Amino acid sequence: MLKIAQIAPLYESVPPKLYGGTERVVAYLTDELVDMGYDVTLFASGDSVTKANLVPITPHALRLHDCNDAIAWHMVQLGQVFERIPEFDLLHFHIDYLHFPFTQGKNIATLSTLHGRLDIPELRPVYRQFPDIPVVSISNAQRIPLPMANWTGTVYHGLPPGLLKQGKGDGNYVAFLGRVSPEKRLDRAIEIARHAGMNIKIAAKIDKADQQYFEKKIKKLLKQPHVEFLGEIGEDQKEALLGNAAALLFPIDWPEPFGMVMIESLACGTPVIAWNCGSVPEILTHGKSGFIVESMPQAVKALKDINRISRDECRAIFERRFSVRAMAENYIGLYEEMWNRTPKQLSWLKPVSGSGFGVSS
Repeated sequence: MLKIAQIAPLYESVPPKLYGGTERVVAYLTDELVDMGYDVTLFASGDSVTKANLVPITPHALRLHDCNDAIAWHMVQLGQVFERIPEFDLLHFHIDYLHFPFTQGKNIATLSTLHGRLDIPELRPVYRQFPDIPVVSISNAQRIPLPMANWTGTVYHGLPPGLLKQGKGDGNYVAFLGRVSPEKRLDRAIEIARHAGMNIKIAAKIDKADQQYFEKKIKKLLKQPHVEFLGEIGEDQKEALLGNAAALLFPIDWPEPFGMVMIESLACGTPVIAWNCGSVPEILTHGKSGFIVESMPQAVKALKDINRISRDECRAIFERRFSVRAMAENYIGLYEEMWNRTPKQLSWLKPVSGSGFGVSS
């Protein structure tokens, strides 16, 4: 079986203590691969917990501690990865494009999952410069801004089936889970709940970049009697929040690459009301696992009709489409494809005096 290196971002631990979608996916995938018999090494922060062989790059995750230059630590990480290349059959990167100059045109099997938004103008010249790097999307919609990228496949995120149990949805409230940011549209969620005559529980982190938005636009909305603001919550609190909610509100205003919270909600049997943006039509089945809407009136009506959605069907859809085993099997297919198309010699590596690795052309 293949020997695989997983290279995770260092901003959060694997899995994250609080918020952190990418690191959570890396954690689930890595552990599932180990359970399936693969030899996996994880390059991540030192406070990560994994079934794989852990190579700690930093003592702890960067976001929850002062760090003036996160890129510097990621350069250290890449140095350690490339020093150990002969140990692996394939490198699976989750750090965007930082490794591209080192892997372009070289005889090594790699795969790079792009976890974030790609509708950023500065990304287009990057993917034109490195047109041969095999990349994976987490939804087909995510690909749209970068048609020139070397798309190898789309793999939807997955969760362990036992992570979140199905709830009854009898808490008499709707939930919002994620970040407080303009594109997540917490203001919409609060308004939808008010018009539908329901309480809303909000579990959301506030990044430094969004603090001003929170102070100016959101803080005053939290004073309404139907609103309960919980702040940022941990993994152990999600099951109760989502499982007892009548619905999850996901009223986004941006091309969401995936939306992990949607499948977390489905795992709890909780239907989702979401705006028709980005990955939403790929993840949700309108009328089966929730409602896809395009206006406030549609969202309010959907919430009033939410009991038409079967919570058992929501859970069944999660198990069928978004389990960690399904995700891992899809990645294994891509690993084998990359391995089979890569020449079986690492001639581009040669010792360089005074440094850990060198790259030959």
